[in-house]
Amino acid sequence: MTLGQLHRPPGAGHTHELKNWSHSLGSGAVPHKPTKQRVRPAGRTHTKVVYLKVVYLYVRQRLSLQLTGRCAHRLACTMSLLEFLTTFLWILCRQGLHGFSTDVLIKPQDYIPAIIPQYTLPLDRPRFIAKPILDLTTYCDEECARGEAGLSPQDFQEYLSYETVYANGSRTLTTVGVQGINPGNTTSGGWSRKRARRHARHKRHIYGTDGRFSISGKRFLLDYPFSTTVRISTGCTGILVSERHVLTAAHCVHDGKEYVKGAGRIKVGFLVPHKSSKNMTQPDRLVMRWVRVKRTQVPKGWMRGPSDLSMDYDYSLLELRKPHEHPFMKLTVAPPVEDMAGKRIHFSGFDSDRAGELVYRFCGVEDESAHLIYQHCDARPGASGSGVYGKVWDAGKKKWERKVIGIFSGHQWLEVDGEQQDYNVAVRFTAMKYAQICYWIKGDYKHCQND
Repeated sequence: MTLGQLHRPPGAGHTHELKNWSHSLGSGAVPHKPTKQRVRPAGRTHTKVVYLKVVYLYVRQRLSLQLTGRCAHRLACTMSLLEFLTTFLWILCRQGLHGFSTDVLIKPQDYIPAIIPQYTLPLDRPRFIAKPILDLTTYCDEECARGEAGLSPQDFQEYLSYETVYANGSRTLTTVGVQGINPGNTTSGGWSRKRARRHARHKRHIYGTDGRFSISGKRFLLDYPFSTTVRISTGCTGILVSERHVLTAAHCVHDGKEYVKGAGRIKVGFLVPHKSSKNMTQPDRLVMRWVRVKRTQVPKGWMRGPSDLSMDYDYSLLELRKPHEHPFMKLTVAPPVEDMAGKRIHFSGFDSDRAGELVYRFCGVEDESAHLIYQHCDARPGASGSGVYGKVWDAGKKKWERKVIGIFSGHQWLEVDGEQQDYNVAVRFTAMKYAQICYWIKGDYKHCQND
């Protein structure tokens, strides 16, 4: 980002300016392949003064617009201001007062492994008898927190093998081989959830004051990034990740042992404008248009039985029968939390307590393991499967972009050293998981190596 990007284009309105800010600011990320990027030399003192002055003028203008009612949408103004302030503070902490170059030092990322299919075996037709899980909660004690360090390549091959269910009710199992495993990436590091058990205690999803925003108005609901959020007919949320693919949580289609009721004829709902034929003078209203799914894919790492679920692999990919015409959000390997602006994540979903509304939230990341993101983003049943995203630096395009780094799973109670803590949890996309999902989408692992 340069100082020139801080100035509003001639003739552009406030909404255009907010949109530019929303798409230009974001967090740093680590590229998929090992790269080296030089950090620019420290800027001169007058550059710092100009930068701080522009920051001051922008903040003052935003506050003035909001107080005088000239902002197009108060929620948009507030979100843009908060997003800008936290991003600026993050850059300030990372770069210090020795210069304001926004080229943050980029660390090498583990090479993307190759997921290569070996055998595809036909299975019995699924029964679709399980009850849909709209409110997943697991419990993890010290035993499961210590587990799963030092997984072997055979373990990864088992967990990344997957089942495919087709619209005609047939089912297959595909075993995979994994090539290019980085030895440093075979350990989970930190807490692991190998034997996180289902737990029946009270589920806490709202932390203090409810920090969720209901998105209203066709203008915002049909605009990126909110337009990438879709509804799943089993009661969950999903996110568009290609022209015909939707990511959601595995527990929205499978309870760990059986496929859930409705997963055999699963559909994806899009918000689209609709004009009444009876009164053509009325403005378009938004309705849910449902599209059938061609096939559903679930990793074997999820299928361990309802009493032995692992949130680590709580993700599933749905392929639509035909391409959609909506924008989608790209995937990336989740960067370390330290490389995310403000250490924040965002996601939108169809929470059950706000029927018919799209609900957006953002919050800071409290902790992370190799597989999970721990946070206190407020959420209710129905938000499961929401795409968790952050703004990451795209080294190829040389700009900040929103990218999906995980899937919202549910809630987990942790017991460490006799002390219990509770978090809302998202699946974190490791290089392995990214390689698997990318292969599902593109059908050829070679197209994922340099993605």
